[in-house]
Formats: sequence, C-alpha cells, structure tokens
Amino acid sequence: MTLDISIIPSANPKSDEQVAEILANPGFGTYFTDHMFTVEWTPEKGWHDARITAYGPLTLDPATAVLHYAQETFEGMKAYRHDDGSVWTFRPFENAERMKRSSHRLALPVLEPEDFVQAVEALVEVDQRWIAEAGSEKSLYIRPFMIATEAFLGVRPSQHVTFMVIASPAGAYFKGGIKPLTLWLTEEYTRAGRGGMGAAKTGGNYASSLVAQQEAIAQGCDQVVFLDVAEGKYVEELGGMNMYFVYADGHVVTPETGTILEGITRSAIIELTEKAGHKVEERKISIDEWREGVASGEITEVFACGTAAVVTPVGTLKWKGGEVQGSTETGPLTAQIRQSLVDLQYGRAADEFGWMHRVI
Repeated sequence: MTLDISIIPSANPKSDEQVAEILANPGFGTYFTDHMFTVEWTPEKGWHDARITAYGPLTLDPATAVLHYAQETFEGMKAYRHDDGSVWTFRPFENAERMKRSSHRLALPVLEPEDFVQAVEALVEVDQRWIAEAGSEKSLYIRPFMIATEAFLGVRPSQHVTFMVIASPAGAYFKGGIKPLTLWLTEEYTRAGRGGMGAAKTGGNYASSLVAQQEAIAQGCDQVVFLDVAEGKYVEELGGMNMYFVYADGHVVTPETGTILEGITRSAIIELTEKAGHKVEERKISIDEWREGVASGEITEVFACGTAAVVTPVGTLKWKGGEVQGSTETGPLTAQIRQSLVDLQYGRAADEFGWMHRVI
C-alpha cells in the first residue's frame, strides 16, 4: 500500500438513528455514507493528496474535460457483513485489474491494484456503521471512479485526473424482488463494436444504452437486450448485466467477451457452475438460438447477473412483432447458483475460491 491517506472526519455525520432508519429500507443508489475518498494525479506528481473527507458536492470548472469528452471509468463492488461482525469485499483485486484495463482504453493513468484496494478499504473502515447487520442480503455498494479534471477544451488526454470512492447502502436492485424479468430486444440500437469500448467500464457505454432502455420500459419490459454491431444477430448483454442460458442437457452458454463487459460476477458464476457439475461454454449465441431454444424447450433457463442485481432469472423476451415466454419462476440451476454466490459473499459457505477479502 503506497497511498498516504489523511482522514478528516465529517463535522455533520448522520446520527445513529438516521443511519438505522436508512438501513431498514436502503433501496439502491439513493443514500450515501458520511465520507468519500479522493486522490489526484498529474504527470509531474503522479498520484497525490489522498484523503477521506465529508461526502459532498464537487466544484468543477465549466471547461473540465470529463464534461466534454467523457474521459472516465468506474467500478461497482460491495462490502458484506458476516455473522461475526466482520466486513468483507468480493474479489476487489479483480475490480482493480478491470479498472486498469478500462483506464488504458480511456487514456487515463493507472491506479495500481494495491492502491485501489487500499482506497476502498479505507473508506469502508471509516463508514463501516453504514453496513447492515448480518441476516439479510443488504450490503454496502461501493463506487470507485476516475474522471478527467483538467480545465481544458483541447481533445487530448487530461493532464489532471481525480480518482474517488463513494459508498451507498444497498437493498434489492429490483423493487419487485427476485422474479423473472421481461426483456426487450432492441433491433435499432447497439452498444459497442470491435475495437470500441464495450469491454471498458465507462459511462459512455451506459449512456448509449439508455435510449434503448427507455424503449424497453415503453414496451412494458424491465431491461433491454443488445445484439452485436457487425451482424445484428448475436446476443451480447443487457444494459447493465451479463447473460447465461441453461440447456436441457445441463450445459450452460454465456456470450463470449471482446465487445462486452468482463463481469466480475460473470466469471465467478462460470466457476460456480462448473463446480456444480455443468459444462460452461463461452461462445456466440444467436438471437434465433435463444428464441427457438426457449420455444422448443431446449433452453430451460435464462438468467442475468451483475454486482448490483447478483443473479436474476429471465422470463419473457419481447421484440417488435413477437415474444417468447420462458419460465414464470426462478429455474433450479439459477436458484442454486444464486444461493451459492450469496452464501459465499455473506460468509454462510466456505470460500473455496479465495474470493472474499477481509476489511474489518
């Protein structure tokens, strides 16, 4: 750990009563902890002035580069309270390595994984009272992000960059609880092509998905499905989740990476599924294979995954002029994988993979 972090406690933290009230029903991404972490970078000084201060608004010059050229990356991860009161994160070095890859793609400086994890842990330790007690599936959602903060309108990599970490107590991602999603297939919009930013966790990818998500909601659906840009026939991912398809013979298929986000939960599920005795293929899967497979019964379960949503079953797929109805309940393998994952994250099962990282 190389960051020299100063800590300036908030002068106006939430009371214990206020925190308890929030933790009773935190929602997702609505409330934020008392503090935030910040460190800055310039070519001359490298990463410097690491600090934890009171959570609050940022002051940015109107010419700040990120506002004009979207040079930014971010991560999403969680901290979990175990029965003994300890606090753990899930595969934090994987998040750190992915941010390195994203930063390279966005021409941002690299924050070394050890420093990334140190920053996350420092904030979690300071704001640990915001993590709900064990016994539920509540957690502390952690959002590290890096933005170009030079005030300059030229089109080049920023010469001043700021990395921050904020945190938000989290309940269920979907308000309706765990039930099969209805998905909308967009045939007009795509998310990323070969050589693009699809594998980088950057805001532009999510911004480009929002108009298609609007389309999905207008059609009465929960999420949108994107196809590949080259041929418009292969399933890539949802607006914010990776996908899995379970076949009648027990094998599982997930779309290959390259133009999609290399999900931390996605790769964990591959290992959990293989450990459960199911062969997992990472390959192209066409939208026709999905539709025909569900209709014929060859595909028995479909589910999506991500840090926020964990594992969520998929029921119906809709598109202009048609739909195919999958299961109206959570499938057995979907339920098994989800339970295996959350049991590991909350310390109810042995961590055979070495994924959990103790913070407190």
